[in-house]
Amino acid sequence: MNEQAGGLLLELESSFNAPPERIFAMLTEPGELAKWWGPHGFALPGAELDLTVSGRYRFTMKPPDGDPFHLSGCFLEIDPPARLVYTFNWEEPAPGDRETIVELTLDAQKDGTRVSLSQGLFATNERLALHRDGWSESFAKLRGVLESYG
Repeated sequence: MNEQAGGLLLELESSFNAPPERIFAMLTEPGELAKWWGPHGFALPGAELDLTVSGRYRFTMKPPDGDPFHLSGCFLEIDPPARLVYTFNWEEPAPGDRETIVELTLDAQKDGTRVSLSQGLFATNERLALHRDGWSESFAKLRGVLESYG
């Protein structure tokens, strides 16, 4: 976590045993996203993406107990398989939510791909922590999906 003028920045790195092209597909194809997106216990029953610069996306997320909710945004940069940047908005915002920008950079490694994530700026430590936990659990689910492919 970095504190910057105007808010808080989330930074995470995670490594996956798959090439960048595979990881990029997992980040951008609705059928693949449905296999891993969201914290443990959450499902992604809907994912619509227009994977073009200025194109929009909208995800429907379903918690283990509770009503579905939505997040949406706009793609700002698309550079397959190395970089993806987009806005992130909760359509049913909680107090302290505001639009953030997600930057994902994929770097090929000898044994797979290192994904560097940056998201911000967050208004509160609580919202940053929620997203840190969500991304960490989502990346753990993604790792499990990739391992199941063998």
